Amino acid sequence: MTPRLIRRAATYAVLLIVLGSSVDAQTTRAPMRLVSTSPSITETLFALGLGDRVVGVSNYCRFPPAVAALPKVGAFLTPDAELIARLKPDLVFLHTGPNSAAQQLAALSIRTAVVDRGSFETVPSTIRQIGVAAGVPDAAERLIASINARLDRVRSAVASRSLRGVLIIVGRQTGTLSDIIAVGHGSYLNAIVEIAGGRNAVPSTVKAEYPRISMETVISLSPDVIIDVGEMGESPADSERRRQVTEGLWRKQTLVKAAREGRVFVTTDEAFTVPGPRIVNVTETMATWLHGLRFP
Repeated sequence: MTPRLIRRAATYAVLLIVLGSSVDAQTTRAPMRLVSTSPSITETLFALGLGDRVVGVSNYCRFPPAVAALPKVGAFLTPDAELIARLKPDLVFLHTGPNSAAQQLAALSIRTAVVDRGSFETVPSTIRQIGVAAGVPDAAERLIASINARLDRVRSAVASRSLRGVLIIVGRQTGTLSDIIAVGHGSYLNAIVEIAGGRNAVPSTVKAEYPRISMETVISLSPDVIIDVGEMGESPADSERRRQVTEGLWRKQTLVKAAREGRVFVTTDEAFTVPGPRIVNVTETMATWLHGLRFP
């Protein structure tokens, strides 16, 4: 066995130990009935080619579209153990969090795998943990390698370009541009902005991860680009209606540099709020908005 294979085997062994009693290392049968309790876990399972094994998802899972027909098992912070048990799963994926779902499922003799909570930095480790627990570790490594390669391609493409000041808005009062919640430093989308050749327009002295700002602050920050993901709808038609309304609101803000120059991008794509395999799609889209780049 080569040193590389030895290291990989050791990694998988450690992951199995970390997952502990949640995943029974004594059985070699790959789990065929999987339940996900969060959007990022669901997206990862489908990206690993395991969509046909998923029998239940959280109330907030909407991608890929096939999950719309699957049974729902509650919110990610409060999954419903009774609903999960009715699906007779072989394995339930949970995030670390303030709930007793793992203990409740263990009491019902239902296997669980507790994986890292979503952030930009933990996307690879979460993919790896899910791959090991589901019995497809090689597929997980291939997915991680593909994501890293595409992120590196974006880094190379923007390396010689000037940084663009970016303000990302993730929340506000519905149908208005008031009570604005922006993306601060240290957050998921801030990391993506930096890879895509941007600079967060929110000063680094602002310590809040998601600070509340006023329209007066937006004007004074004078971002080159504004990305607004603060108006998600309940359905594709509702999302499109809200997107159009939001674009109309921004067009009226002639004192905002980005609005005046036609550089406000409004999206209702949940990939912008779900740290999962689609982080690379978000990064490529941002590089397009910031620098006009195109990626095949």
